[in-house]
This record gives sequence, structure tokens and C-alpha cells, in this order.
Amino acid sequence: MAKPRILLIDDEEGLCRMLEAVLGDEGYEVRAYNRPVPAVEDFVAGRYDLVITDIKMPEMSGIEVLQRIKEKDPSIPVIVITAHATVDMSISAMRKGAYDMVTKPFEPDELIFRVKNALRFNLLATENQSLREELEGRFRFDRIIGTSEKLRAVLDKVEKLAVRDTSILITGESGTGKELIAQAVHYNSPRKEGRFVAINCGALPESVLESELFGYKKGAFTGATEDKEGLLKAADGGTLFLDEVGNLPMNVQKTLLRFLQEQEFRRIGDTHTTKVDVRILSATNSDLRDAVKAGTFREDLYYRLNVVNIHLPPLRERKPDIALLADHFIREQNERFGTRVKGLSPEALDVASDFSWPGNIRQLRNAIEGALAMESGDYITLPTLAQFIEIDETQPRERGSDADYSSALSQFETGYLKELLRKAQGNVEEAARLAGMNMATIYRKLKKYNIRKEDYL
Repeated sequence: MAKPRILLIDDEEGLCRMLEAVLGDEGYEVRAYNRPVPAVEDFVAGRYDLVITDIKMPEMSGIEVLQRIKEKDPSIPVIVITAHATVDMSISAMRKGAYDMVTKPFEPDELIFRVKNALRFNLLATENQSLREELEGRFRFDRIIGTSEKLRAVLDKVEKLAVRDTSILITGESGTGKELIAQAVHYNSPRKEGRFVAINCGALPESVLESELFGYKKGAFTGATEDKEGLLKAADGGTLFLDEVGNLPMNVQKTLLRFLQEQEFRRIGDTHTTKVDVRILSATNSDLRDAVKAGTFREDLYYRLNVVNIHLPPLRERKPDIALLADHFIREQNERFGTRVKGLSPEALDVASDFSWPGNIRQLRNAIEGALAMESGDYITLPTLAQFIEIDETQPRERGSDADYSSALSQFETGYLKELLRKAQGNVEEAARLAGMNMATIYRKLKKYNIRKEDYL
């Protein structure tokens, strides 16, 4: 990590040299000037992380230095040093944009403390700005990875629907990115300044789900010791995303339907209604029409939620996107862990492109993450990738010799499984956790290679 860079301006040469040494010992890169005019003329936005300037200097006052530097770089923090601090001077410095003021004489530790605070503040401000910019750009359509015709058709539909306050039902298999599409709708809509609130309707018990959605009044039931704001209220002015909406209990379906009709609801235990302005987006990986026929999902609610349907194709129908997604996930992991894996080997890419990916994009991401953790070379090789997906070895491969490949893969997997189970002391569940695989996969491979306990214990 680069050293923080500090511009120091003070006409007292002795003090300037002392501060330069003290700050240098703390690991900062310091450029010191005894004259303010050359310092200001040489200042360039982005070159420094912090400015420290004296107030009383010939040629130019510290207040003028502050003003000139802020004109060039409004975000840079400036610490002002003065021997004669007054209330008026402090107010003037702060109005001109000074971050802090230090009065002479001062101990070096005091200045170091102020410097660390200023740099920390500036770092947080920069990170917050980056996060805001990322939030604004994260869900633009060009950030959704893929060029396949089926994905382009989905994004064209999203673009048309985002600007309309229409209820959308997003369908598709697990792991296809339904919540990402819901976020794209929200952040490209007039509601983007409001909150995007998501809840998985299948992850909570019925009683908890109802209180999470609608909230409750104090004393409504045992344990309700204070009023609780529900997610519908929290999403006022924004969007509420109901993931796995097919799991909604019938009584919650009834209350949700009334809200969609009236745009108001009643908290549990409340006698008054609450009116909010919320757009509802929902998603499911099952066919709600079957649930309607079976009587487990209200037909009227189905039509309220499914004003427009967006169906996400599974990854096996987006084969041109697999290489792009894999490359994207590799770059993500490289940035996160400081690795330099260049991509998938040709053999691994062939297999990844032909694989059906039953877990879709989520499975691909997890496989890439696991393979990167195990890979020590420049590319993710086929034997490494094979630890994380079930490869159909009966299918012919264009590259290399099938016999050589099968033999090498068998030898690799046999040795890997034995070593993995030794580390896990024979515990298959622990072995699966260490490898990022599921237990069923390990059991199948143990049977396939006829690996017995005495082989690894």
C-alpha cells in the first residue's frame, strides 16, 4: 500500500525539519516547503493526501493557502497550525474548509493524532463516494454479464419495465440471478432514491414472516415488548422484493393482496391502517400456476403479482455467457485475494462451456471460487475444476487423448480424495466442507474409485 503523502508548509525552517522527521518516522511521505507561494503553485490535485500549513507566513497567509488549495482540490483535508488561535480565526479557517486547527506549542504526538484522524476521515469520505458511485452504476444493464440473445431479450424487457410502476414476477431456476434483475429494475426506476428491501419468503416461519412484512404493535403477542416497523414500511418510497414468493402462507397472502389493492395494511395488533407507497417485485423458481391449481396459492394474488413476467433462462441456455462469467468471477477473486490466475485452461473452458450447471450462475461462481483456492498455477486446470463439478467422462473431448485424460483425472482425484480424508480424519462431512463440495459428490467418487477407509486412515 502506498504511503500517505503530506504537503507541509511552514516558514520556520527548524519546525519544518522537525515535523518532516516526525511524520517521516510514522511512515508518511512528506514534502516540505518554507515558502507558501511555490508550495501552492506546485500543488496538484491528487498528488497529496493531506496538507499542513502554518497561518502566519510572509508572502501569503495560511488562510489564503487554504483557500487556494481547496480551489484546486476541494476534498483534500487541511490542518492549520497557529501560534495565536482566536475564535474569529478558527471560524474563518473552518469556513474556508480547514479540517482541523493545532495551536503552538504542541507535542509531536498531538499532531500525529490529528494527522491520523484527518487521513482516516478522508479515506472514509473517499470510500463513501466510491460506494455511492458503485451503487449508482452497479445495476446498470452493462454491469450484468453476458451477450447471449436470451439475456439481451431479458434486459430489453427490464429497461422497458423499470420506468413503469408495474408489479413484476421474475421466474427462473435457482441461481439464475433473479434478485440481481430485481435490483436492476429498482435502480433504473424513478424509485432508485428509495430503499430496495428484500426478503426470502421461504426462509422464515409463518409467524415471523408476517411480523417481518407488516410489523406489530407493542403487546400484540408474547414477546412484543415494543413497536416494530415492518419491511413494507421500511420500503416506503422504494421497492419490496419478495423472493420465493410461492412459499407465502395463505393468511399472509390474504393480507398482501389487500395491501396491493389498497396500498395500506394493518400491523399485527394495531387498530389503525398504515398507508405506504411501495412497488412490489417478486420471484419464484416454481410454477405458481401449479400452486394455484393445487389451492396453495391464491389466484387473485397471482394475477396481482404477475402483471408482467420476466423469465430468466438457465445458464445451460446461455452457453456464450459462460466464458464471460467465469472470467468475471476469476477477476473478482483475484482482486479480493491478490492472486493472478489468468483464466481457465482450454480443456477446463471446454468442459465448463459444455456443463449443464444445474445450480446456474451461483454454482459457477462457487466452482470458480473453490478452484481458485486450490489452483497454484497460472490457469485453472481441468483436474482442479473437476473437484467442484460432476464431469460426464463418457463424453468425447476434442482436445488431447481421452485415455490419457481419464487416467490422469482418475489418478488426481484418487490421490486428492485420500489426502482430503486424511486431513478430515475420515469425516466425510468435514472433508466436504474443506473442499467446498457436497457430501453426495464425495460418496459417489469414493464408490467410483473404490476408495476404502483403510486407504486413507
